Amino acid sequence: MIGTGYVGLVTGTCFADIGNKVYCVDNDKSKISKLNSGKSTIYEPGLDEIILKNYNAKRLIFTSNLSLAVKNSDIIFICVGTPNKKGTQTVDLHYVFKAIKEVVKFSKNKKILITKSTVPVGTANEIEKILKNMKKKNFDVVSNPEFLREGEAIRDFKYPDRIIVGSNNNRTFKIMERLYQPLINKGAMFFKTSRRSAELIKYASNAFLATKITFINELANLCEKANINIEDVSLGMGSDVRIGSRFLRPGPAYGGSCFPKDTKGLISTGDKFNVNLSIVKTVVKSNQNRVHLHVKRIDKIIGKNFKNKKITFLGVTFKPNTDDMRDSTSLKMIPYVSKKEANVFYYDPTGEKKEFKNIRNCKFSKDIKIACKNADLIILHTEWEEFKSLDFQKLTKNKGVKIYDLRNLYTFSDMLRKKIKYYSIGRPNAN
Repeated sequence: MIGTGYVGLVTGTCFADIGNKVYCVDNDKSKISKLNSGKSTIYEPGLDEIILKNYNAKRLIFTSNLSLAVKNSDIIFICVGTPNKKGTQTVDLHYVFKAIKEVVKFSKNKKILITKSTVPVGTANEIEKILKNMKKKNFDVVSNPEFLREGEAIRDFKYPDRIIVGSNNNRTFKIMERLYQPLINKGAMFFKTSRRSAELIKYASNAFLATKITFINELANLCEKANINIEDVSLGMGSDVRIGSRFLRPGPAYGGSCFPKDTKGLISTGDKFNVNLSIVKTVVKSNQNRVHLHVKRIDKIIGKNFKNKKITFLGVTFKPNTDDMRDSTSLKMIPYVSKKEANVFYYDPTGEKKEFKNIRNCKFSKDIKIACKNADLIILHTEWEEFKSLDFQKLTKNKGVKIYDLRNLYTFSDMLRKKIKYYSIGRPNAN
């Protein structure tokens, strides 16, 4: 596994857990040192235990020695980052191509070279051009996109809905099927296709899920104006098997490592082929507008005077069970209320965040009680389990506390009974 980020570390550890010998390679020596001490470098429930188990069984090897890893491997996964180029929607494949060039330097025997990273259509062909220019013919290039959800990644690896493999070689399909056989035996569909199709399937899947999230968020805006409960609408829609209930929960703008990047990557691919992907473009724009909507709603809740008001954020990551801050709505909300001269506190189970260290009047608390004490407004930003049964008045010791619930964890009737001013998403009395 070239790269020990989220995809490489989880995938490599799980492959080791089903009996393979796996080398996880990274040029960040401090990261390798931590992994060799048996500790995960990312927050993912259950991962520490599996790392330690397979490390001790000598099936999982962490190293910065790329030559050692390549020479002792038959299959090489490229798991490096593919961010958008700064200020554009174009995908930066610099890290992928750099990894390819470094791998082939140390390879003498025939290898299967797999892009696990999310890459645009045609990347496998570009890799083959690099191999041709380097006069390397002993590689089969494969596209095998990942579908791991942060917070659920181990389960997603072990019990996938489908395994997508794109190749131009029937022999390679058979080798890949053997590699994934333990998962196929548990019911996973092994889907063989072309490399270009496999590359597009990943982008298309994430863009469609992002569209569902954006659609229900826009409907939530309508429900607030029309005195309708969005949860009834979601349930009624989701009961239709053609639609399905998943990803129909309203909340903040989508964030994380995949949806923001992959929607833009798909738009860029469309532009490359002169195809206007207008729906995906609208999804991206609507999601950006949603961040602004949440920020401005705080103005309505607090009023004109923010000075010396204590505003507490419960959870700041883009979703629970991860420490991922990428494109989290909190990255816009916290600086906004800080500039308004509010006193900002936040508590997150995954700890303090470097993104907020230089924000004025912003403090992290390890203790939820301290974070919430005397708060004028509590913003429920992330739906961690520990936030679902809180006694806000006891927690804050402030009878006038207001709650802005971005995840609809509580009900208006319960808050009304407790005489708490409560704001939620897409419901009657949401405002």
